[in-house]
Amino acid sequence: MQSIAQQIPVRSGHEGLFAMNEAIARNAWGIASAIDIYNCDFHKIRDAEVIRRFVVELCDLIEMKRFGETQVVHFGEDERVAGFSMVQLIETSLISGHFANQTNAVYLDVFSCKPYLPETVQEFAQRYFEGTHSNLNISLRL
Repeated sequence: MQSIAQQIPVRSGHEGLFAMNEAIARNAWGIASAIDIYNCDFHKIRDAEVIRRFVVELCDLIEMKRFGETQVVHFGEDERVAGFSMVQLIETSLISGHFANQTNAVYLDVFSCKPYLPETVQEFAQRYFEGTHSNLNISLRL
């Protein structure tokens, strides 16, 4: 039985390139990256327009075609999870994220059947939201 996902441990900074090349070589369905960014600028993660601009710039950077408008909604009765959530359909799948007010963290997910470099997304998002550090997990969807 073939696994439907292959986790790529991220340690040296070149796993995204490996994942992209592996996705192409194995004709993978897509690359999924989960990026957690900590100690972000609290003004930026609480501003829906800043989040929308981020999505447009990210899609331009990784050459993903947006499908429809970015949805940004604030919700969460529990202060631990309260904040904006974002969804952007792209022609090759979707980008989503949650912006946690209490911890000033961003939890960003990018899934696409078009190859992209996950570290490019990580570096851009951390710089954009002025986070102090981040974690990246990459999976190939086979």
